[in-house]
Amino acid sequence: MSSTQKATITSLQICVGHREPMRSVEIAKVITGFGIEGDRHATSEGVRVARQALLIDEETLHPLGLSSGDVRENITTTGIDVHSLPEGQHVALGDEVVLKITGHCAPCPRMDEIRSGLQDILRGQRGMLSQVVYGGTIKVGDVVRVLESAPAS
Repeated sequence: MSSTQKATITSLQICVGHREPMRSVEIAKVITGFGIEGDRHATSEGVRVARQALLIDEETLHPLGLSSGDVRENITTTGIDVHSLPEGQHVALGDEVVLKITGHCAPCPRMDEIRSGLQDILRGQRGMLSQVVYGGTIKVGDVVRVLESAPAS
C-alpha cells in the first residue's frame, strides 16, 4: 500500500449456514476472541480459533472475474495486498476492530464448484485468515490500517 493510497473495506459477508449463500451486510459486529456475530465459523475454541475471519482484496478477485463473497470471505478490501501480510501481523479495521493474521487460507474443492480449476488458481491467493484481538463494529467504507506492532492489551 502506498503512502497516498487509503485502504478500505468494500464489502462484508456473513456465512449463515453450510452451503448457504453468503449474506452481504453493510455493518458487522466483531466479537473479541470469537469472530463475526452470526457467522457459522465464529468460535472461541479449538483449531478454528485461527479462522475467525477471512480477508481478501478486490485486487485479487477482479482479475479472476470474481466478485465479493465468491470465495466465501468475510471482509473484502481495496488498497491493500492482504496476501503480503505476514502471520502475526495486526490489522485495524475502522476505529475499534483489530485482527491478527494467522495465515493463508487454502482453497477447498468447493472453489471448483464456482468455476472449474479455480481451486488451483487460488492457491496462495484465497485470502488471509485472522483471529479477532479487539472486537467492535465495522462497516463498508471503514479504513484498513496495518499496525506497526501489536497493540497493548
